[in-house]
Amino acid sequence: MTTEKYTQRDVKRPTTAEVVCFGSLMAMELLVIDEWPQRNFGGLFKEQRDSLGQDAAMIATMLRGWDIPSGLIGSALGKDYRGRWLAEHLKSSGVLGEVRFDSQLPTTLVVLISDAMGGRTYFWQPDKRVLATLDTADLSLLNGSRLLYVDWYDEDHILRPMDEAIKLNIPVFLNLEHLHEDPDILTRYAGRATICQAITDSAQRGDQSPLAVAQTLLDAGVKTALITLAGEGCLVVQEQNAIRVHAPSIQAIDSFGAGATFSAGFIYGYLQGWSLETMARFATATASIKCSRVGLEPPDLMESQTLAEQLQVDYL
Repeated sequence: MTTEKYTQRDVKRPTTAEVVCFGSLMAMELLVIDEWPQRNFGGLFKEQRDSLGQDAAMIATMLRGWDIPSGLIGSALGKDYRGRWLAEHLKSSGVLGEVRFDSQLPTTLVVLISDAMGGRTYFWQPDKRVLATLDTADLSLLNGSRLLYVDWYDEDHILRPMDEAIKLNIPVFLNLEHLHEDPDILTRYAGRATICQAITDSAQRGDQSPLAVAQTLLDAGVKTALITLAGEGCLVVQEQNAIRVHAPSIQAIDSFGAGATFSAGFIYGYLQGWSLETMARFATATASIKCSRVGLEPPDLMESQTLAEQLQVDYL
């Protein structure tokens, strides 16, 4: 296995990451369509984008776009054109870290289709060997950081960096999505997290009480529970504070990366020392703006802040 630096040798670039994102690296091809074709017929797509995934890589690049020193500890890439493209994309984005190539492995490809109804359908061929390379990734990038981001997608491979972060007294942000329903996962994953993001939308597991889900996370040891509600905004709960932020009325054309954008927005506010309400407003506004555009370009900070101030908020 060979290793290359993401970042170019430039003394003006940061050398320590404020946020370290840990997770699997994948090449993603996004198609945006208006409607699905009939079986055995062709169809038109409106937009096409090459992107990177999963959420850890998305968040690291978005935060770097907002001038936050961010780093990525990722899985190995294949020595193919997709792997090279991902490495160059991370380098040009200024994300700190190392990329590892393994000639025995493919670079995982995900083909994602975003439709006019807000649905996201994807096709991929995961490889457990690629995921296993997370277990040999160097964790030294964590030294001096202020937050670790991990995702349930990467299964038990996230436990090692979470435990290392705890040892270094670094807060952990966990994206758990719908797995709050699994008691074992809840104990092992959420029990190590400081901030936890989960979902209740019907596209995943059926409607549940956001407050009940938040309380489940708090009971597991999480300090701040973030419950995303798709087009209805979010609920954030911390100690005795429960805040409901309503999403703005927008025309959604591409919901790909909305959850990652919400996470990035909340993390940005966290690093600024904002209040819980301000963080929740900003995260909701940023994710909403993202859904009105194709691809993963981070919204302008001023644009997100302006929209955030206009959102309806309820204290529960």
